[in-house]
Amino acid sequence: MRLHSFFNSSTSYRVRIALALKGVAYDTLPVNIRTGEHRAADYVAQVNPSAAVPALVEGDFTLGQSLAIIDYLDSVHPEPRLIPLDALSRARVLEFASLIACDIHPVNNLRVLRYLETELGATPQQKSAWYRHWVAQGMDSAERLLARADSRLWCFGPQPTLADVCLVPQIANALRMDCDLSAYARCMAVYRLAEDHPAFAAAAPSRQPDYVI
Repeated sequence: MRLHSFFNSSTSYRVRIALALKGVAYDTLPVNIRTGEHRAADYVAQVNPSAAVPALVEGDFTLGQSLAIIDYLDSVHPEPRLIPLDALSRARVLEFASLIACDIHPVNNLRVLRYLETELGATPQQKSAWYRHWVAQGMDSAERLLARADSRLWCFGPQPTLADVCLVPQIANALRMDCDLSAYARCMAVYRLAEDHPAFAAAAPSRQPDYVI
């Protein structure tokens, strides 16, 4: 199994966590999205038509989009399960994961931030304000969802799920961008728990072969 990944991509980070939690061995193939390697013709044609990371390759099968990859991993490597099977738990986990993956991340990823700067002329201060605005809105919602669930330990129970797999990279990026997360006690408790978990630690950006400061 091979994973096309960028060390600081939160979507790649999600998949690395999932692979580590499941104990699945893989080779990392770095793709530098800062220099545009994800848009190279060969990569788009042969690996990921979406011109993005991550992309998982297993034999002749190639799959992009982090949530689709993690769902696939749950099917072929079902233990530990990250997307619950029972309907109510599954719905809650997917609701939370979708908040991160669909509401917060897309408006703050690299291509959007670059478009703000290069095409719309946003200043660094305006770009930072944009980022922090959407993080605050999303994290407000995330905290409320965990409060409703009366979360203990991980987001939705005693073991990590897709919710935690999505939350931890989002918080890591928000901290890197100097967002104030002090209001999100439940979310930050999960993040601190993950810092001491071997699988989450192994998947961290600083542990990746393409890591640069």
